[in-house]
Amino acid sequence: MSKRNKLQKFAEILTFPNVYENFDNFPPQLIGLNGKPVDIKGKWKEKHFKNDFPITLELACGRGEYTLALARKNLKRNFIGVDIKGARIWKGARTAIQEELQNVAFLRTRIELIAYFFEKGEVDEIWITFPDPFLRKSKRNRRLTAPNFLMHYRKILKPGGLVHLKTDEPILAEFTLEVLAEDPQSKILYSDMDIYAKPLPSEDLAIRTYYEQMHLEKGKTIKYIQFTIN
Repeated sequence: MSKRNKLQKFAEILTFPNVYENFDNFPPQLIGLNGKPVDIKGKWKEKHFKNDFPITLELACGRGEYTLALARKNLKRNFIGVDIKGARIWKGARTAIQEELQNVAFLRTRIELIAYFFEKGEVDEIWITFPDPFLRKSKRNRRLTAPNFLMHYRKILKPGGLVHLKTDEPILAEFTLEVLAEDPQSKILYSDMDIYAKPLPSEDLAIRTYYEQMHLEKGKTIKYIQFTIN
């Protein structure tokens, strides 16, 4: 993508009513429609969604394919796709507007700052779908199921709230199981290293993104882990 196209998308995002952005890490501040600062922590249901439905986050959502698919299937839940890449979020946010999906929003921020934008217990569920596995051992702390990330999720997830990991990468799946096994606050509820080899435990797992379909065509198996962290 050219720099000009990216700049055009960044400018257009500021006109989207379903996107909130954090440009400066410190102090963390969200910018909403028309570039105006917003204070929405603890008020997502009241100020944005205008309902009292549960909130689900998709972390590292990319273009928001999974976020959008979950929202279409679950109209009485609210979904927020989180990613740092504005050009990716632009695609999902624009699709949500075109389809008039009122239960979808997008948050552009670094995931390690997530607790600055949600109140304790404000989030009901978290999905992590095909994140960068950071295969080098030196970068394992950047994996989204590393202990330092679980610490941030605990600050916003309601007690007993579910976390879902869906990945094609065995190293990330094995790493996650090891982290959870060593964490006394965590509990593995379900794990499967080849979810499509048998009936799926949830219809939400049947959603296949563009990249997941590519993984399957290459003969890779899809792994799924469901767990709680508090």
